[in-house]
Amino acid sequence: MASYLWRKYADYLFTKWEKTLLWDMVDPYRRPKSFTPLVSIYIAAFYTGVVGAAITEQLYKEKYWEDHPGEAVPLMKPKFYTGPWRVMRGEVPAHTK
Repeated sequence: MASYLWRKYADYLFTKWEKTLLWDMVDPYRRPKSFTPLVSIYIAAFYTGVVGAAITEQLYKEKYWEDHPGEAVPLMKPKFYTGPWRVMRGEVPAHTK
């Protein structure tokens, strides 16, 4: 029984080596992997962000109009930008002109 198992293991290793050798020879001639799934995911993520920003801005405007009917809506401050914000109440301050 032990010799049978050793023989099967040796056959497994030999065929595994043959398969590796065969695919190593074929590998340079394979087609490269496609970038189509990656590009489509990036495009979907971009347009999801665009639609999300448009919805957020529209909700901001509607809420502002409820509190201040008939007034012009000031620009919405970006949520994820913590740098200098030079637009105040929809207008550029006088000291930065």
